[in-house]
Amino acid sequence: MKKTVSCMNIDEKTLYEFGGENIIYRAKEFIFREGEHSQYYFQIISGKVKLNTFNENGKEFILNILGKNQSFGDPLLFIEKLYPTNAVSLQPTEIIRMPKNNFMEMLKSNPDISLEMNMCLSQRLYYNSLMVRNMASSDPAQRLKGLLDYLKSYHDGDCQHCFPIELTRQQIADLTGLRVETVIRTVKKMVTNEVIKLDGRRILY
Repeated sequence: MKKTVSCMNIDEKTLYEFGGENIIYRAKEFIFREGEHSQYYFQIISGKVKLNTFNENGKEFILNILGKNQSFGDPLLFIEKLYPTNAVSLQPTEIIRMPKNNFMEMLKSNPDISLEMNMCLSQRLYYNSLMVRNMASSDPAQRLKGLLDYLKSYHDGDCQHCFPIELTRQQIADLTGLRVETVIRTVKKMVTNEVIKLDGRRILY
């Protein structure tokens, strides 16, 4: 199986050597909020975290759901920008948190990690560009595939029908700008065409 570069997964020993600390979050607890200054690198030991935002009417938009061995918060450590999303634990979640200055020192001391970080960020930008392009399509299947490719880009491996999509049909509709009914019909069509499989109601891509 080919391995792709996805979300960073830095060796825990290295994180601790450079000042990483374990933090346990309760279910539904905010790890950071939209508009706050970026201060830490986060790597998930156990549990799940969703990245979300809300529109002016209070409607939630889920941008991604991350789990064990995945990281988040790192792109903004390189620029002086505020968080554009919230990060919220979906269940009791243990995270290694490393302050920004320590993170930068770790990268300077470990060029191999720095190189992998560059590859990771480049892949995220690539798949984000593909998703934006696919979202402009009038074909619902193309929109869904663009979203699924983007979500899967955060994970290792390119195996077929092995990646679970942890989103409801309504959440997929919100992210793609489609009606729920359209999403349901398109999912059935994509199953028929063997683009995806279903495990109960869960989509496997």
